[in-house]
Amino acid sequence: MTAASVPARERRDERWREWRAGLAAIAPVAIAAVPIGLLFGALASAKGLSVLEAGLMSVLVFAGGAQFAALELWTHPVPVAALIFSTLLINARHILMGASLTPKTGLFSPWQRYLGFYFLTDESWALAERRALKARLTPAYWFALATMLPTAWIGSTFVGAGIGAFLGDPRQVGADFAFTALFIGLVAGFWNGRVTAATIAASGGVAALTYVTLGPPWHVAAGALAGIAAAYIAAPAEAEGAA
Repeated sequence: MTAASVPARERRDERWREWRAGLAAIAPVAIAAVPIGLLFGALASAKGLSVLEAGLMSVLVFAGGAQFAALELWTHPVPVAALIFSTLLINARHILMGASLTPKTGLFSPWQRYLGFYFLTDESWALAERRALKARLTPAYWFALATMLPTAWIGSTFVGAGIGAFLGDPRQVGADFAFTALFIGLVAGFWNGRVTAATIAASGGVAALTYVTLGPPWHVAAGALAGIAAAYIAAPAEAEGAA
């Protein structure tokens, strides 16, 4: 065994450990994605989309909230401008998530960063941010998140569209709340006192109020902006109190 081969083997072992850690972190989210993907596929089929069309939407868009919003707007003829606008508005939060994660991707090559961020979701962002609190974010960890969740979402979309009316409505057993419950748990892991409380209260309250008064998709952007503003205001106040 040469001296040069030892570091190489150690690097491989480290990548494998990071990969397994990422799979273990994303597995509950991927499991929760299955009933939601089935539901989306079934609803898309009911709107008249073929199995291939429903599956391609999950492949090309890969954004559950935007996809469900698109189905709500789906009529014949298809309102293309409204669909594009609502998708851009709902997914505008990805700009903030990408800006938050980028400084933590120092170990990524440019192509790893751009390719990996294509698969950015609320859940993978939260898991990556939580990981970055304890250790440097690695490409192996991120791509474990970025490959398992799309596999579950896209696969279940195809199945849901295929079985269509035979599926039943997962909302009747509360399956549509699975992602929400998981994300609440992820957010709880970031708890940092008054700043966190103010951010959650402001974003949740404003999003709910906007949803009731203006409807989707405006509540997503409104909640995100309110949360940022609340964090910006609360952080200096908490720092002064600690001093």
